[in-house]
Amino acid sequence: MLSKLHYISQGATPTQHLEHIQKACVSGIELVQLRLKNVSEDVVLETAKLAREITSKHNVSLIINDHYKIAAQVKADGVHLGKSDTCPLIAKAALASWQIIGGTANTLEDCQTLINKNVDYIGLGPYRFTKTKTKLSPILGRQGYETIIKQLQTKTPIVAIGGIVLKDVSEIIKTGVYGIAVSGQITKDFNAIPKLNELINSAYSNAL
Repeated sequence: MLSKLHYISQGATPTQHLEHIQKACVSGIELVQLRLKNVSEDVVLETAKLAREITSKHNVSLIINDHYKIAAQVKADGVHLGKSDTCPLIAKAALASWQIIGGTANTLEDCQTLINKNVDYIGLGPYRFTKTKTKLSPILGRQGYETIIKQLQTKTPIVAIGGIVLKDVSEIIKTGVYGIAVSGQITKDFNAIPKLNELINSAYSNAL
């Protein structure tokens, strides 16, 4: 079952990414996405191998951003593909049946395209401005999520992403999203992980 809280790794170097992944695992995260940018494929591969060792030790799911062949090679739990990355259908052909595929979306049309390509979850965002991405899509906010989810009427899990902090969780869950992906808030304070999980669980309980 897909975790409702995703940690998107951050760090100035691959080593920092690994240190942060280790801290997230110790702090109770259930799913990590290794998101390395502006480095060679060889560096991504070596970092992914080490990330797989860390996450396996802690029984944490590992998703590799962009590099589906590396996800296959290190036996990660799946891959997350950006809007300009490989088509999910091509990635699916290279992955094992148990490996999942997530895709990035910003609009209703993006979501429908990904659903038609049988992705396992959709990362929809950004919720608000974030420095994590250099080419930021239009900000959705709560109303954007509500509108898209209402029109989609899909069983494909929608994961909110983009500048999310603790105080946002309850409002975001009310929009009908499946879960949230967090980067900066967790990297600044890994003690936020149990707090985020508690807020997510509480928001779902209240929604039932």
